[in-house]
Amino acid sequence: MSSKTMEIKIQGLEKYYGKTHALKQVSLTIPSGMYGLLGRNGAGKTTLMKVLATLLKKQGGKVTICGIPVEQAAEVRRITGYLPQEFSMYPNMGVYEAMDYLGALSGLSKKIRKERIPMLLERVNLQDHYRTKVKALSGGMKRRLGIAQAILHDPKVLIVDEPTAGLDPEERVRFRNLLCETAEDRIVILSTHIVGDIEAACERIAIMDEGELYYEGTVTELLQMTDGKVYTSQISRKELPLMKEEYLVTSMLTQGNNVTVRFISEQSPNIQAVPCDPGVEDAYLYLMQEKEGFSHDLDLI
Repeated sequence: MSSKTMEIKIQGLEKYYGKTHALKQVSLTIPSGMYGLLGRNGAGKTTLMKVLATLLKKQGGKVTICGIPVEQAAEVRRITGYLPQEFSMYPNMGVYEAMDYLGALSGLSKKIRKERIPMLLERVNLQDHYRTKVKALSGGMKRRLGIAQAILHDPKVLIVDEPTAGLDPEERVRFRNLLCETAEDRIVILSTHIVGDIEAACERIAIMDEGELYYEGTVTELLQMTDGKVYTSQISRKELPLMKEEYLVTSMLTQGNNVTVRFISEQSPNIQAVPCDPGVEDAYLYLMQEKEGFSHDLDLI
């Protein structure tokens, strides 16, 4: 497949749920490699993912997956793997048995299944659990099994929706590394509200809120928005409410009666503070502050 067709093109995408406008004129191009889709819960990320996976029909716009119009659902599904936010599969089957059954449903020959399944189980570090029932796996193991089943038919596109929510830090790192390895020869879309996953894994990202696309570009370009505007300072707990009124506080660490705050200021702050390098979370919160209805209680990890 040529590099020109190894991309997803979305132009003026519209989606409604009744009177609710879920996707509003979304346009972006997703190249090969790891691509991050960031936004709060309810931003429209899952709806977009389901349109790309042909699980939902759009009401307007144009979408092509590696040159194939999304309306040609059967052809798109042949080159697409999808790991939904709520992943479950045949809980009473063993790991290998479930993979073999899914491979048969996908039309893979017995010979190909015998070659590919052990290789994939080793790749996701489940080779010692091939007889374990799916329902007995930990949350992290189930997510890794989800990736294995999603790439069993060797798709060109892998769509992963909120894959690390609820995982412990060690399992999150392991899962992100697995996604990065998987993205070496395909398009991988990582949809999440967890900023750390985007920062660690993706070079290009799109930010959505309320069904609209608010940013598209590289992580480096996003960070430049807050370059020279991020500071840290240690204040008393009594000063914190006033601090939150005056500045956009992006993180806090309480130590006894003192609080170390990380905040954004357009000008040199009125308090003693130390400038620091911006992170994706700083830039994301700064961007969202510009939008009507922004909440300082945004749930981010």
